[in-house]
Amino acid sequence: MVENSTNVRTKMALWGVRAAARSLGAVSPGLAAAWAERLFLTPQRPRRSRTAEAVLARGQPRMLKLEGEDVAVWSWGEGPRVLLVHGWSGYGGQLTAFVQPLVDAGLSVVTYDAPGHGASSGRTSSLPELAGMVAAVGEATGGPYAVVAHSFGAAATAVALRDGMKVERAVFISPPADPLAGIQDFADTVGLSEDTWRRMAARIEARFDMRLADLALPAFVSRLDVPLRIFHDVGDREVPLEAGEAVARAWPGAKLTRTEGLGHFRILYAPQVLSPAVDFLAEGRPGNAWPGPELLASMASARGTTPHRVHGR
Repeated sequence: MVENSTNVRTKMALWGVRAAARSLGAVSPGLAAAWAERLFLTPQRPRRSRTAEAVLARGQPRMLKLEGEDVAVWSWGEGPRVLLVHGWSGYGGQLTAFVQPLVDAGLSVVTYDAPGHGASSGRTSSLPELAGMVAAVGEATGGPYAVVAHSFGAAATAVALRDGMKVERAVFISPPADPLAGIQDFADTVGLSEDTWRRMAARIEARFDMRLADLALPAFVSRLDVPLRIFHDVGDREVPLEAGEAVARAWPGAKLTRTEGLGHFRILYAPQVLSPAVDFLAEGRPGNAWPGPELLASMASARGTTPHRVHGR
């Protein structure tokens, strides 16, 4: 079967990267480690979905100055806020299938493009920086009641919770468990020698003055008391199911739902994920929150009036 041009270009680019890794590693392992570090910390900006863009267009857009970067933020609805957090090389629009169901459940929604991603400024990023941005966006938009986070965004959210961010409920979709495993996967893909990727890991630890082992979720989530639902596909090729299972085992009271045939991205749009996730978040809604469209409708019917419909703001 003839491969399409996009796949051909991708394979050619990867071949070039691997050739560069071999050449640099042979000449100077230190230089190869510095080059690999830069590559590892530089997210890609994927083509944006028309469906996601249409949902973003119905939200209230803002550009916030946070942590020295211009961060694109969108919001919808009224009520307790749910923060949607995308993963590495993603963008806020990837989680917009959650927007209308959450608004219909009486919750407001905020999403954003992290620095180095989407419409926000910046070129590089990292797990510590993404964790800081989760907390910064949450604080700047009034404080989240809950979080829905995908992939690397789930790891960033967990670190933000460890470091003091407060939420009442969380939903993680396809969460990774250990950043060192991510570095090893990157090394395998790019073709780094063990010496080079270990040097790269050491450079990253020095850059952020931390140990990668301290960012492994099973090492700290046992201290978190946030109710958590996890959804993870058994055939996920980006983040294996074993990672979600490890997080679920370590997180007190976490419930893991395994899906099939959804992979790493289709899981974000699947009704069998959206419905229970939204129900879980709506069940924990604070008692003084906006009561939701169903209750408003029944109240309005009793008074003989027409309820006000929630819309993007």
